[in-house]
Amino acid sequence: MTIGYVEKEFLPQESDMQKINTFTRHEFSAESLYVFSAALCNNDVDRDYEKFSVEALMQLKEKFLGKTGICDHSMKAADQKARIFDTWVEKVDGKKTADGEDFYQLKAKAYMVRNRENEEFITEIEAGIKKEISVSCSMGSSVCSICGNDRKNGRCEHIPGRTYNGKIAFTVLSDALDAYEFSFVAVPAQREAGVTKSLKNMKGKNCMTQIIKSLKDCGAEIVLTREQADEIVKSYENLMDEAELGREYKKSLAGEVVSLCAKAMPDMDLNVFSGVAQVMTTKELLSFKKAFEKSDKKEGALLQLRPEKHGNAAAAHSNYKI
Repeated sequence: MTIGYVEKEFLPQESDMQKINTFTRHEFSAESLYVFSAALCNNDVDRDYEKFSVEALMQLKEKFLGKTGICDHSMKAADQKARIFDTWVEKVDGKKTADGEDFYQLKAKAYMVRNRENEEFITEIEAGIKKEISVSCSMGSSVCSICGNDRKNGRCEHIPGRTYNGKIAFTVLSDALDAYEFSFVAVPAQREAGVTKSLKNMKGKNCMTQIIKSLKDCGAEIVLTREQADEIVKSYENLMDEAELGREYKKSLAGEVVSLCAKAMPDMDLNVFSGVAQVMTTKELLSFKKAFEKSDKKEGALLQLRPEKHGNAAAAHSNYKI
C-alpha cells in the first residue's frame, strides 16, 4: 500500500469489548458493532516533506486513544463515525523510510455502531471505497533535517523538498502536544497514512508572528485551536482599527498637501491636483508636503522692520537705499 488505510474488519475478542465498553454508556455486544484496524501514521517522509520521529509516534499512541473518526476533517457532530479504543506502535521488518530509518507505524483499532445510518458507510469501507485516512494532531517541534534548527522558533533557510549537497531537506516533527481525530479522506498527506498537521500551542506577545510563520511553513491542512483562532481574530480586528486610523490620517494629509500646493503654485488647477493627491501613497504625500514647505520657506517675503532712530536723518534712511 502506498497510502494510509483501513486494514480490515475483525471480530472483537473479549479483551477488545472490555476496552470498547469503557467508552460507551452501556455494554454493546460484538455483533452490534463494526470493528476494524487501521494504520494511522508513520515515521516516513510524506508528500509535504515532513515526518514524525519514532518518539513522536510513541507520544501520539497515548494521545489518539479514545479519539473520534470523522469524514474529511469535518467538525460537525453528525459526521462522527467511529472511535479509537486501542493503539500501538509497530515496526515493519525489512522496510525502511526514505531517509534510511527503520519503518514504524502507529496503528489503531476502532469501532462503529451497526445501524441503518452507518450501513452504507460500512459497505463502502468493506468495498475499499472508504479506505484512505488522515490524522489531525498538534506538534511542538519541527526540526530541519539539514541544519537541525527548529523551523518554528529558529532561523532556517533550507526549503523542504530541495536537495542540498545530495540530501533532500525535510522536517522532522516531534514533541506531540495533542491529537484531535482521524478522518476518512481522498488523498492523505503521508504516503502510508496522511497527516493534517496542526499549529503548536503558542502563547506570548509573539504568538501571532509564530502562527503566521507556521501557516506559511505548513503545506497541508491545518487545525486551529480555539485560542489560536481567537488570536487571529483579535489581530485582524486590531489591524482593521489601525487601517481606519491610517485612512483618516492619509485623508487629512492629502487635504494639507492640496492647501500647500495652492499656496506654492497658485496657477495649478486644484481640482486636478486634488484628484492626483487622492491616489498618492502616504509616502508620496509626505514627500510633496516636505517639498512644498521647503519651497515656502525659500520664497516667502521678508518683512522690513522700522529701524531704530538715528540722530542723522540721512543715516536713518540708509537702510532703504538701493
